[in-house]
Amino acid sequence: MKNIVSRFLGLIVMIAWVPSGQATGESVDLRYAENFSIERRENCRIVTVRNTWRGSGEKLFQYALLPKGSELPKLERSIRVIRTPVERLAVLGTVYLAHVEALDLYSNLVGVAHAKYANDRRAIEQLENGYTKSIPGESSIDIETILSLQADLILASAVGDPQHDAHPLLERTGQPVAVTAGYMETHPLGRAEWIKFTASFFDKDALAKSIFDRIADRYEKLTALTETIEQRPTVLANAPFAGVWHVPGGRSFTAQAIRDAGGDYLFSSLDSSGGVPVDLEKIFFRAIDADFWIHPGQTLSLAELESMDTRFSAFKAFRERNVFNNSKRIGPLGGNEVWERGALRPDESLADLIAILHPELLGQHEFVYYEKLPSRR
Repeated sequence: MKNIVSRFLGLIVMIAWVPSGQATGESVDLRYAENFSIERRENCRIVTVRNTWRGSGEKLFQYALLPKGSELPKLERSIRVIRTPVERLAVLGTVYLAHVEALDLYSNLVGVAHAKYANDRRAIEQLENGYTKSIPGESSIDIETILSLQADLILASAVGDPQHDAHPLLERTGQPVAVTAGYMETHPLGRAEWIKFTASFFDKDALAKSIFDRIADRYEKLTALTETIEQRPTVLANAPFAGVWHVPGGRSFTAQAIRDAGGDYLFSSLDSSGGVPVDLEKIFFRAIDADFWIHPGQTLSLAELESMDTRFSAFKAFRERNVFNNSKRIGPLGGNEVWERGALRPDESLADLIAILHPELLGQHEFVYYEKLPSRR
C-alpha cells in the first residue's frame, strides 16, 4: 500500500477553482448539454465542467486530455492532466454504467461504487468474478480500495457538501478524478449527451456522437408528435418523503419531459431546475383534479400509496387508476434501471410518457420503464 500511495502522490496535479472563460480553441459541437465543453488547445484537449451543483456559480473543474507519449504543454496549475486513452476506469455510481455499455468499456472497468444497485448484467458478472472490484462506502469512500485499483480515471458527481462528496479526498491523494454534472442538466437530452464527455477520455468521440445522434433524433421525432396537441392532460409528479413533498422545478428535465410528452405539468411555473419543497396543503389543492400522477415515490401499488396518506384516494388520478411509476425495471437489491440506462435513453422514457398521456399516438407500445400501479401487489 505504501508503494501505491507514493506512486500516486508523486503524480499529483493540484486542482483548484478557476474563473470561467480560460479555455480557448475550437469547441466540440454539443447539441443539448450545457454543463461541459471540450475545446482544443495545442496538443491536448481541455474539458471544462461547470454548474457542478446548485449554487456552484461560475466555478469550474478543468481537465487536460493529453495523448500518451505527448509532451506536457504549458497549462494553468488548476488543470488536471489525464493521459488518454484511459485504460483503467472506476465509477462512483451506477449511472455511468450506461456509458460503459454503450461505449463497450467493460474491459476498462476496474471499480464500481454502490455496486449493489447495478442492473447491467455484464458489469454484475465482472463484479461477481472479481474482474471489477466493488468500492465500499456509502457516506464516505474507501480510499484504500480506490488506491489499489490504480485507476487512470475516476468518474464522480458532487453535491457541494464536503460530508458527502468524494472528490476532495481523492484529489488530495492524487487520484485522477473527474467531476461530472449530468444530473444538473435541464433537458433530458442534455443528460444523455454526457456520453460525449466519457467518450473523450477513451478516444471514442465518433462512436459517442453516433450513439447520441440516434437517441436525440428519435427523441425529437417523438416530440414532434405532441407539438400541435391542444388537449394536454394535467400531470402531478413525485410524492412526500419524511413529511416533505419535493416537486420537480419548472426548469427540470422531468418538467421538460412532461411538456415534450404533451402534458401540462402542474408546477411548471416554479423557477428551478431541482426539486422544490411545496406545502402539502397546496399540493392537495392543486392536485386533486390532476389527470395523471407519475413518480409516486417508492410505492408499487395504489394500496401502498393510500397507506401513506388516506387523502390520496380522493385524487382524480388515483380514482381513475392513472398513477404510473418508472419502476418496471428494479433489480433484486432495489437499483432502478431508469437511473442507469434511462439517463442515456430519454427517448425510451419519453415514448413511455407519450403512451401514458396520449396512447393514440403510438399505437401498440411496450413500456420500458413505466408501469401503471395495480390496486395491490
